Amino acid sequence: MPRYVAFLRAINVGGHTVKMDYLRMLFEALGFSNVETFIASGNVIFDSKATSAKALEKRIEHCLAEALGYQVTTFIRSTKELAAVARYKPFAAEPEDDETVLYIGFLASSPGDAVKQKLLSFITEVDDFHLSGREVYWLRRKKMGESEFSGARLEKTFGMQATFRNSTTVRKIALKYP
Repeated sequence: MPRYVAFLRAINVGGHTVKMDYLRMLFEALGFSNVETFIASGNVIFDSKATSAKALEKRIEHCLAEALGYQVTTFIRSTKELAAVARYKPFAAEPEDDETVLYIGFLASSPGDAVKQKLLSFITEVDDFHLSGREVYWLRRKKMGESEFSGARLEKTFGMQATFRNSTTVRKIALKYP
């Protein structure tokens, strides 16, 4: 049975607090099996007979909107897709200090060339960006307060919602759920 990872936007941020046991229960009520959560930021791993990630996303979003009372945009990746995302090296050097962080943003679809060019025009000494398929890689070389960017600004650039995770989290999920 296929194994998936759901990256949920707006879980345990902005005043939207959701207990992980409740989130697991909601996924189990949808008929998914082997449901687990990974840290409390909206990462849910599960098995499903379904083969359409888009259909899964819509089904989960509908369930969560009804149960939580607000929209939770959902980004599904198979564990195989996530392993490729975790292995991908978008920049020549990995972060080596405490201030430098690599974030991976999950998108519903691959942005077009015009969006890609606009994003690349925002590269500075602090922020670097790389697009690969449905993921955006954001290398931030200073503390968050010293960056001109945020997830919200990147979403505005893309014209679509996204959810971001630290690359360390993505790699840990990929290793734990091969």
